[in-house]
Amino acid sequence: MAAASSSSVLLLLLAAALAGMSANAATFTITNNCGFTVWPAATPVGGGTQLNPGGTWTVNVPAGTSSGRVWGRTGCSFNGNSGSCQTGDCGGALACTLSGQPPLTLAEFTIGGSQDFYDISVIDGYNLAMAFSCSTGVRLVCTDPGCPDAYHNPPDMKTHACGGNSNYQVTFCP
Repeated sequence: MAAASSSSVLLLLLAAALAGMSANAATFTITNNCGFTVWPAATPVGGGTQLNPGGTWTVNVPAGTSSGRVWGRTGCSFNGNSGSCQTGDCGGALACTLSGQPPLTLAEFTIGGSQDFYDISVIDGYNLAMAFSCSTGVRLVCTDPGCPDAYHNPPDMKTHACGGNSNYQVTFCP
């Protein structure tokens, strides 16, 4: 009887830990509103995929993820898991494990405990119109290289905060 009781307690603790881990995650919904295919990429989680016009890609990001990025690659040609892109290419890989090559419009984020942070950056150039928002924060929109909502150089003060564990929307060609 004691072994069954210990197993029950262990299962209950494991279930609570897993529930806590999922509660500390964010979901990124990435939508392509462009009239052409975009190949979004996300690091350090997500990798990359083909996203046809009107398509949506969902990426789950664990809490504590720092220096995460989402960007759209354009002019891509892939054969299986390798190929190349005219903009945002990440070493010819479909599923990126490193950041893309300029020019690229970046959605940057840090998923924290009680507060998340996010921004759009065109420091590495501009390649695609983008909107980026969290469920409790300001919607950032960048439709050209002079985008007022984006970082243009490191000292810009363009980072926004929202409630911890928020969900995010990234839209190409908003």
